Amino acid sequence: MGYTTQMDAARQGIVTNELKKVAQEEKIGEKDLMELVAKGQVAIPANKNHHCLKPSGIGSALKTKINVNLGTSRDCLDLDVEMQKVMSAVEMGAEAIMDLSSFGDTQTFRRKLVAECPAVIGTVPIYDAVVYYNKALKKITAREWIDVFKMHAEDGVDFMTIHCGINKNTAERFRACKRHTNLVSRGGSIIFAWMMLTGNENPFFEYYDEILDICREYDVTLSLGDACRPGSIEDAGDVSQIEELVTLGELTMRAWEKDVQVMIEGPGHMPLNQIKANMEIEKTVCKGAPFYVLGPLVTDVAPGYDHITSAIGGAIAATYGASFLCYVTPAEHLRLPTVEDVREGIIAAKIAAHAADLAKGNKDAWAWDYAMSDARRSLDWERQFDLAIDGGLRARQYRSESTPEHEDTCTMCGKMCAVRNINKILRGEDVDIMD
Repeated sequence: MGYTTQMDAARQGIVTNELKKVAQEEKIGEKDLMELVAKGQVAIPANKNHHCLKPSGIGSALKTKINVNLGTSRDCLDLDVEMQKVMSAVEMGAEAIMDLSSFGDTQTFRRKLVAECPAVIGTVPIYDAVVYYNKALKKITAREWIDVFKMHAEDGVDFMTIHCGINKNTAERFRACKRHTNLVSRGGSIIFAWMMLTGNENPFFEYYDEILDICREYDVTLSLGDACRPGSIEDAGDVSQIEELVTLGELTMRAWEKDVQVMIEGPGHMPLNQIKANMEIEKTVCKGAPFYVLGPLVTDVAPGYDHITSAIGGAIAATYGASFLCYVTPAEHLRLPTVEDVREGIIAAKIAAHAADLAKGNKDAWAWDYAMSDARRSLDWERQFDLAIDGGLRARQYRSESTPEHEDTCTMCGKMCAVRNINKILRGEDVDIMD
């Protein structure tokens, strides 16, 4: 092909099929997009073995994208249900699916995803290694961790999260600086535990150059995981989080030297007043690499409603620089999400992403809102349903459950409807509120 990765192609001035499709979708010039990819400010995750992929560009200059986490667990091991969630997520507009399976025949599910799902596919090979080798954590060798990473690349995964920022130095800083909620990253906690049990360096840090060679071979985008992300408002912006971010910035530069695309994973729990500054720090330390935020959840007191706390934080984060939102469902912290939980999480994340795109002045976002307000002004119910962010599913339900006496009203205001009456007045008609 004359190039190894999307970044390599962009640096050579080669317009790949994936870049061409992203440019068309984003309504951006191919040359402009190529420059952003070459700089590392936009990533186009596109494994060479993911043949049914519909490529998406991830970067703050583009529309905000969302990722949906799915996968099996020991307590919920139904591959058919997980695939149902996957296809539902794709139909609802999720640009990426991340397989976080932690039990069962994970490779079969992963390969099925790559073969059938057009969304960008991500994984966390740290989880899979524990399942694949099925032995005591301390018995897994450094070589075995890397081998599972390569297996995922061969299987066609477009991006992989590796928690390589928690090396011996950052781990010692974490231990010295006591945290309220310690480590809440599943992958980060596994690698930290392995390091403590074996006394060895984090293999994803120690053998980072080999990881980059694998990424370059298959065109895998690295998502540099935040093992030290805050798991509570109390820990937001602490020394452990920032220390790890500095390490991730250094690893980003090393990846770009080998033409490997990078995303940076960001904070989990964070109060509203810290989000903007956190985005600025990431952009500075990591030179504008796409920021993939897990939330941020803006309060700790809403179990069962964390799709809302996440959407609030995600909208603010994306307004100030984040480009990829990881959805959170109402089941966060509580259980594996159901199909309905997934739907609720996706809608909340899509609202957050769209709100941020409006704030950033995206023309498509503004045109969408303009069309909806036009339909509302005209009291065109069907057009409102068609334009709704969920395809009108909930709006149609509410309308059908409470039918008004007059079609040009709803059961909230009836003939006192402001829109109805101003339309009548402006047309020179009488307003018959009490008739």
